[in-house]
Amino acid sequence: MSESISQNSNTKTALICYHCGDECKDGSIAIEEKLFCCNGCKTVYEILDENRLCNYYNLDETPGISQRNIGTRNFEYLDDQQTVNQLIDFTEGEVTKVTFDIPQIHCSSCIWLLENLYKLNSAVSQSNVDFLKKKLTVTFNNYKLSLKDLVILLASIGYQPQILLESVDIKGKDHSHRKLYYKVGIAGFCFLNIMMLSFPEYLGIDFSDAMLRRYFTFLNLVLALPVFLYSSSGYFISAIRGLKKKTINIDVPISLGITVLFLRSAFEVISGTGAGYFDSMTGLVFFLLVGKLFQEKTYASLNFERNYKSFFPLSVTIKKEGKEKSISLSKLEVGNRIIVRQGEIVPSDSILFSGNGRIDYSFVTGESKPVSKVSGEMIYAGGRQIGGAIELEVIKEVSQSYLTQLWNNDIFSKKSESYFTHFSNTVSKYFTFIILLIAIVSSLLWLPESIGTAVNVFTAILIVACPCALVLSVPFTLGNSLRIFGKNKFYVKNNNAIENMGRTDSIVLDKTGTITESGKSDIIFKGKVLNSSEQKIIKSIVRNSVHPLSRKIYKSLEGEDLHPVTKFEEIPGEGIKGIVFGHEVIVGSGNLVAKYSNVQIHNGNSSNYQTYSTRVHVIIDEESVGYFEISNSYRDGVVSVVKSLGKNYDLYLLSGDNEGEKENLLKFFSDESQLYFNKTPEDKLDYIKTLQNNGNKVLMVGDGLNDAGALKQSDVGIAVTDETGSFSPASDAILDAEKLNLLPEFIYFSRESNYIIFISFIISFLYNLIGLGFAVQGLLSPIVAAILMPVSSISVVAFATLTTNLLAKRRGLISQL
Repeated sequence: MSESISQNSNTKTALICYHCGDECKDGSIAIEEKLFCCNGCKTVYEILDENRLCNYYNLDETPGISQRNIGTRNFEYLDDQQTVNQLIDFTEGEVTKVTFDIPQIHCSSCIWLLENLYKLNSAVSQSNVDFLKKKLTVTFNNYKLSLKDLVILLASIGYQPQILLESVDIKGKDHSHRKLYYKVGIAGFCFLNIMMLSFPEYLGIDFSDAMLRRYFTFLNLVLALPVFLYSSSGYFISAIRGLKKKTINIDVPISLGITVLFLRSAFEVISGTGAGYFDSMTGLVFFLLVGKLFQEKTYASLNFERNYKSFFPLSVTIKKEGKEKSISLSKLEVGNRIIVRQGEIVPSDSILFSGNGRIDYSFVTGESKPVSKVSGEMIYAGGRQIGGAIELEVIKEVSQSYLTQLWNNDIFSKKSESYFTHFSNTVSKYFTFIILLIAIVSSLLWLPESIGTAVNVFTAILIVACPCALVLSVPFTLGNSLRIFGKNKFYVKNNNAIENMGRTDSIVLDKTGTITESGKSDIIFKGKVLNSSEQKIIKSIVRNSVHPLSRKIYKSLEGEDLHPVTKFEEIPGEGIKGIVFGHEVIVGSGNLVAKYSNVQIHNGNSSNYQTYSTRVHVIIDEESVGYFEISNSYRDGVVSVVKSLGKNYDLYLLSGDNEGEKENLLKFFSDESQLYFNKTPEDKLDYIKTLQNNGNKVLMVGDGLNDAGALKQSDVGIAVTDETGSFSPASDAILDAEKLNLLPEFIYFSRESNYIIFISFIISFLYNLIGLGFAVQGLLSPIVAAILMPVSSISVVAFATLTTNLLAKRRGLISQL
């Protein structure tokens, strides 16, 4: 495949990287006709080409992961045997098996390449990809290949494993719901076989052989035993626990119905008076368990309970006696000297000992600008170093650091009962007493006339009045809603989150990374038209600065052949100055211009060099040539989202940033009182509490660690992320940033899902009233009641599923039924 060429808005040809599809600056990095955006992508291609694996590029167009922004990677910690033992799944002799999280897996080419690892290194005997969970399991010869070398091999082809402290802590935990699968499997197997053996009863066929008939009924009894004793055990255990606490939950009437069906059926079979209702009993348990599985298994692979371990590294490099050594993060102690390199996270509150700190606290404070640190200053855990390597001295243990204290708040252990669960338990509390009373009174009234009729009436009432339809309406309605949300890249944790979302009356939005796009800004130059020479001068000086605004200006200007810069100086918080090709150049804030030149400029709304809606002035040889106006780039559809939600909800914005974007935000928000700036994580959490204390149901939408407390405190916390498989804070739901424009539809659909459940409850109650009317009069035999019970459950499930699909289609969440 040759290079791809496209046209941009300026009709300038764009050169596309053969490996990853990113735009190439020029054609300087190439192999024959194939162009690459960076040497990293070129290296990956060379590795694949050398091993005859270039079929990788034929399965999908430009399937690779860009290597342009991947910094130097340190895997020295994998020399530590204790760390290795924590990571591996199995080892015996020369065979070792390990499972990695690979967030970069995204297409069939990824699967093909990773499952052909043995062609890159013969020590790999087998490799298997779990695409949905983005996991790779590798079996290899540990005598020929170390775990460290395996990780380096994966990183070299663009699939660096995500090895975090959390991934070690959860190693070995079973998330497969295996026990529930066994229960569903046994109930389904027995249910279908009992139905097959009961066909003569359904069709009214008269058995000529009484022994054969008795054999079939006893066989049904044997098949029903594991369903009664094992598959339905969870309902009995829950009911008994509730009764011990002197409460009647929804599982009490369910358990009562299952028990009556089984005992009545067992009596008929043993006494030879009938075939029993084992098909209805096993079918009931099977449908209940399927609903439970549907509820619990939906998007179980997504991690909603994230804390600081979700992004902390597994190990850290310490410096001792002049030598560097990797140790497990759990062994890090106060007083240790640690080395933090470009792109690495500071794992604990520390003092900068040497080097120039450029710390990005965006995940901690919400402020996206990096902070300059000098020797002797405090650096808090969670900050990411974006400059060169720095040396720090640890002053607090990891568990006691500022960042981890965000998870020490009581709200991270809060437990909340589902509204519908509470409603169901309240109803069942009275429902059970009333049904038992009706059954006893009715049977006593029929007793003088016929003992058999009295027993049948008692049994039929208990069977027909089972609240199973009531129970099934919740998991199937909300379970289907979960599925619909998931297809739209909105991954909700559980049913409670949808319930609470539908009952929300106040919505709080974060700004940076939530309604704005991370790493993107709009940049406009205002002033004289810059000629090529002036652009070259400006680009030459900003190239020497690591400040994000400098990098944005650098990328906005054309030209690659730059001038050398002398007497370069960067004034923190102000800007930069220096001599470029004999010209004195100042780039920065109005304060910097006033301090180092005689040029008079009008600051207007321009604020500090580090603020958002920023005017970065350019002075060349004591002459103002204009200024760059840089503002955040808001996500597509933000205006419509804010306006739509503002019509029906109390809307607020809480930001850790300053007020630099206030004027822009007032174009979206109708009232200045809705906007709050310079808010710390604690401020956000307290504000949510204040709204809740006033009786509001609060939904919070955020992205960074600074939002973790507020997300957890809120009734519903939604984390917006550009990569749903990568880091996001603890939340009730994860929303792909591309789908932020659908947020109002998701919230309104949640409200409609709650309405569907209420309607299902009404249908269930009407069914019970009609069934009780017939049963009390002795017009409903136990076998008819047993047939009606699963029919009513299936009808409620069908109603819930079809209605949610219709409403979702109306809101544009599904294209067709």
